[in-house]
Amino acid sequence: MFLIDTNIWLERMLDQEKSDEVKTFLASVDSNELWISDFSLHSIGVILARLKQHEKFSEFITDLFEHGNINLAILTPSELITVLSNAKKFDLDFDDAYQVTALQKNNLKLVTLDKDFRKSGIKSYTPLQALRFRKANN
Repeated sequence: MFLIDTNIWLERMLDQEKSDEVKTFLASVDSNELWISDFSLHSIGVILARLKQHEKFSEFITDLFEHGNINLAILTPSELITVLSNAKKFDLDFDDAYQVTALQKNNLKLVTLDKDFRKSGIKSYTPLQALRFRKANN
């Protein structure tokens, strides 16, 4: 099971450089194996609203939760203490530490294009690496 970082979703939605790689990954993995954190979900909403792409966010929600079976990783207020601890322990920004805490809580693998995780010693996968990992372990 994979926690999909914010940048992966945005890469695809905004048709950025690695959009095709993300598309291949998302098309190859059952949606019930994919997770998004509530922090990522809200961050994507903020970014798309700032870009005046409100309809795109609405479609995203529908695709994930009505057409797909994506899991939502939610942290409780008391778990935010762990986020702060992870930020300090791994020298991460709050948003990245939030993702790490969601990974730990739900025993997930991180799919991201963000190199900060690897610099901090946190195992993560690009979309294509995650596909290879999945294939090797199925």
